[in-house]
Amino acid sequence: MDYTRLEEYGAIGDGNTVALVSRDGSIDWCPLPHVESPSVFASVLDADRGGRFAVRPTQSFEGVQRYRDRTNVLETTFQTASGSATLTDFVPVAEAIGADDPPAIYRKVDCRAGPIDLDVQFEPRFDYARDVPTVEPAGDDIVAIGDDDRVVLSSDIPIEPSADGTGASATVTLEADETRWLVLGYDEAIPLEPSRHRETLRDTVDYWREWTHDCDGEHCPVGGPWHDLATRSSLVLKLLIHRETGAVCAAPTTSLPEDLGGVRNWDYRFNWIRDAAFTVRALAELGHLEEARSYFELCLDHCRSHEPEAVPPVYGLHSEEVPDERVLDHLSGYGGSAPVRVGNAAKNQHQLDVYGELILAIYESIRYGEPVTVDDWAVMRDLIDYVCEGWDEPDAGIWEVRSDYEQFVYSKVLCWTALDRGIEIAEAAGDDASAPLDRWRTCRREVRDAILGRGYSERADSFVRAFGDEETLDAANLLVPVVGFLPPEDDRVQGTIDATIDRLEADDGLVRRYEGDDGLPGEASPFVVCSFWLVSALALSGRTAEATERFERLLEETSSLGLLAEAIDPESGDQRGNFPQAYSHIGLLNSALYLGHADGSSAVSPAPLGRDESLEEAISSGTIVRQSNDSDTDGETPRQ
Repeated sequence: MDYTRLEEYGAIGDGNTVALVSRDGSIDWCPLPHVESPSVFASVLDADRGGRFAVRPTQSFEGVQRYRDRTNVLETTFQTASGSATLTDFVPVAEAIGADDPPAIYRKVDCRAGPIDLDVQFEPRFDYARDVPTVEPAGDDIVAIGDDDRVVLSSDIPIEPSADGTGASATVTLEADETRWLVLGYDEAIPLEPSRHRETLRDTVDYWREWTHDCDGEHCPVGGPWHDLATRSSLVLKLLIHRETGAVCAAPTTSLPEDLGGVRNWDYRFNWIRDAAFTVRALAELGHLEEARSYFELCLDHCRSHEPEAVPPVYGLHSEEVPDERVLDHLSGYGGSAPVRVGNAAKNQHQLDVYGELILAIYESIRYGEPVTVDDWAVMRDLIDYVCEGWDEPDAGIWEVRSDYEQFVYSKVLCWTALDRGIEIAEAAGDDASAPLDRWRTCRREVRDAILGRGYSERADSFVRAFGDEETLDAANLLVPVVGFLPPEDDRVQGTIDATIDRLEADDGLVRRYEGDDGLPGEASPFVVCSFWLVSALALSGRTAEATERFERLLEETSSLGLLAEAIDPESGDQRGNFPQAYSHIGLLNSALYLGHADGSSAVSPAPLGRDESLEEAISSGTIVRQSNDSDTDGETPRQ
């Protein structure tokens, strides 16, 4: 296969965009100026047409990657027969350098032992390689100009345009202790100033380490042997949080296949609401309250702009509508996995589970001291009222099937969750929150009775995928105890766990999403997040040894850099799907928190998304529902 394995990539970025850098020093994916923008380099999707920016030895070499400790600054070390060099890649963060310029990619080459001959290949291809730019010299720089895009490469390596004017290249010999810089600016040049670039690198390293300080050392909620991977997962999430809006990008790539050679290739560069509650929980527990608060506010803003029955499950990172899904026929796809898609048709789907996930996110935010304004409560009340009206509708479900809508059990469980948490918040707020509590309580009971009567199968000894189905399983039902619908020790929960292990577990211990038709050919590889859901359900159930064994097995699937894609190929063990995947890293963090509580190493509550019996205590310093202009809304209420 003429494609780099996903686990051989590192990710760099600044909260605007993310680039993938391979072990052989090639930037094979980078959209500019934002992660949802068309690509400038996309050889990960087409090795011939996609474009790349490579810096690597001319002779045979071994490449090894590492991140600088507690940062998103990536180092790739090349070892050849004659010498070694380290390539340091990073994107300066605006908050670190005090400038809000378009993102720029910095590449610093340090020769450790020489001589070593390096080759530079600069082949930008704008607009998903539909726009081949003109590449030409501009003074000491190289500029690439397309129809709507322009990038400028500055370097102290003498780089020359190619004969056809569509790229540039260079070969340079470095001796020991020599350093060279390559800086790629979007739209404008970054002046080549090595001393200033060193300061930029230092400031960027300091920024990332300061950001992770709450998760460093003995006070981190995730300690012990899992601490470093938990820190890396938090850094991945920060990399995927859009700095302008606080939206969480599900993944920075498009169309990396769930199954090599298959058609399950999707664009994930958007913000899915269903990630909200789990994201808020993970960020808040690791001390990143500002990001959790920003995401909470963003979710509410999304809901304000739509009627409750029309809340889309996915948004653009700038709160815009997701583009229509379309196919890029000119790209061959990763490993020949066509089609390559941009945009996402899930924006038009009806997904009932998002209502529960929204209310859960708000509930979690309240637990961490976030007040709810009168306007916020009005939005929440409308959402819960809609759940009362629409909970028994069929939908596309959490897995966004492209077959007929069904009465998916997990969607109903999350409708119950929306009602349950809404009732609890209203009861705790008292007179400050007007709500039709009798109606909500009646509906909650109806939904619960329907789930237990129509969503649990005695024959399968498990919750099933949809009402009326006695056999088909869905790994999403592992979240039944996580959201507090039933206690973990309930026989029906334990039956669901055991049935999942028996029927959805692949040979390597990873968990598939579901059984049954979803309207697409082929079969998806086992999903990483489902495997972490199983760990969490086992930990909550007191099956700690089994949960720990599975968790440690899952951690072996992370790349050498600690990164995770969406899925794992059960035959090859290779990572599959878009990379790195936010949901996978959120699953890792939350499973670590559950296990930390189970073994006594963390003070986290035993059911982070379950009902909180001390909600009134958690808000004792003030009422939940406040006037919109209340000055005491800075979120500094102490956590309980």
